[in-house]
Amino acid sequence: MVADKIADFITRIKNASDVGKTSVALPHTTLLAAVADVLVAEGYLAGVEAKGKGAQKSLVVTLAYNEAGTPKVTGVDRISKLSRRVYLKSADIRPVRSGYGTLILSTPAGVMTGRAAREQKVGGEALFQIW
Repeated sequence: MVADKIADFITRIKNASDVGKTSVALPHTTLLAAVADVLVAEGYLAGVEAKGKGAQKSLVVTLAYNEAGTPKVTGVDRISKLSRRVYLKSADIRPVRSGYGTLILSTPAGVMTGRAAREQKVGGEALFQIW
């Protein structure tokens, strides 16, 4: 059993994109499904699909690649960890990698990007950065 499901999620996506896989199966949770939907909307993933029922439910994530065949996900960095949670106010949210990356936050309004959280003036827990 994995203690930090978000770290496992982003590590599996990064490793699968590094070796050129087209899709990867992940354990299903509501939070991971919401994070995957945000990554699909941002273009880092091509698609996400829930398969199975009950305890056997899993997320099948299709990875996105550009025309040259290089993966859209080139790096990830976990911000909040089990030992240290990081919360940001909307005014403290800054661009990732000079605007070339995305910050993923868990806010009271749901999981969203740093840019959307800043526009809606909501803060929350900074989950990870992806570029």
